Amino acid sequence: MATDNDAPPRSESGSTPVNGPDTPTTPARKVALITGITGQDGSYLTEFLITKGYEVHGLIRRSSNFNTQRINHVYIDPHNAHKARMKLHYADLTDASSLRRWLDIINPDEVYNLAAQSHVAVSFEIPDYTADVVATGALRLLEAVRSHISATGRSNIKYYQAGSSEMFGSTPPPQSETTPFHPRSPYAVSKCAAHWYTVNYREAYGIYACNGILFNHESPRRGENFVTRKITRAVGRIKIGLQSKLFLGNLQASRDWGFAGDYVEAMWMMLQQDKPDDYVVATEESHTVQEFLEVAFGYVGLNWKDHVMIDKRYFRPAEVDNLKGDSSKARKVLGWKPKVGFEQLVKMMVDEDIELAKREKVLVDAGYMDAQQQP
Repeated sequence: MATDNDAPPRSESGSTPVNGPDTPTTPARKVALITGITGQDGSYLTEFLITKGYEVHGLIRRSSNFNTQRINHVYIDPHNAHKARMKLHYADLTDASSLRRWLDIINPDEVYNLAAQSHVAVSFEIPDYTADVVATGALRLLEAVRSHISATGRSNIKYYQAGSSEMFGSTPPPQSETTPFHPRSPYAVSKCAAHWYTVNYREAYGIYACNGILFNHESPRRGENFVTRKITRAVGRIKIGLQSKLFLGNLQASRDWGFAGDYVEAMWMMLQQDKPDDYVVATEESHTVQEFLEVAFGYVGLNWKDHVMIDKRYFRPAEVDNLKGDSSKARKVLGWKPKVGFEQLVKMMVDEDIELAKREKVLVDAGYMDAQQQP
């Protein structure tokens, strides 16, 4: 997929002019800039904003392989740019100049910082990179927004920072906006830094900047190395006969799991308020990994105990035992509440991964794929 690097001139509000000076004007279309647009949350947020009438711009990292599968269905070739409601541009949170350049070209009304090295276990393996992208990357983007506002006078820009329930770490549940952070991984520490950078820029420079402290949110678009999707992928493959065993770590870790499609709506709601603030977004229910296994395997008539094996390599150096959010502030102030429950979420993911396994089975039967090749 190619990117569209040709941005038309925009009005000071950040919206694309649609009429000449002698024709009636139409309401200005809001413009959103999303980092991490190719991820799970970025794809759902893009869909949501397009339904709200936004023009969406996404920043993507250069790669030798396209990683835009989650947003291909809303992509329009740049040769038909006049029809495109989503456009992609090369940039990186480790490259401050690219961030400022695209802010100046795009002139967004809203900026959503969703990009991160977001895998907790991997952050122990690459802590420097995690901190550079997650913590300092957020600082670079905030500074780009601040300097853009200073240069243009466009003080109406709104900024959203993606926080994480991992910031609470070992602090006992339920966790709310007033609960102290006690991070237990380089990823969580980096998210804490990004959170406080956001608060600092809000207080020091008057930027409309919000932190969304989102508890675990999943979907069929979740990366396959996250435990929920690892489980549902395995259920699909085991049910179809492509796999027999699933290796996991701590089955007693308990998480507040919701649907990513519900959570991106809360992100948008935060930026529609009169004043910026920080919000916890959660279902207020907590379930263990074992409970997830029971629902996922039971849904297809299998016993998880016949297929799951414990591998100590998947235990974290510092475990987070129980995360359960108190989202009463978001429910009261934003009017937000989750629509998809825990069992519905698990079954949704299993259904999608059974269909994926069926397609894999066709390739295996045709000799194009090894039956024991696990995702």
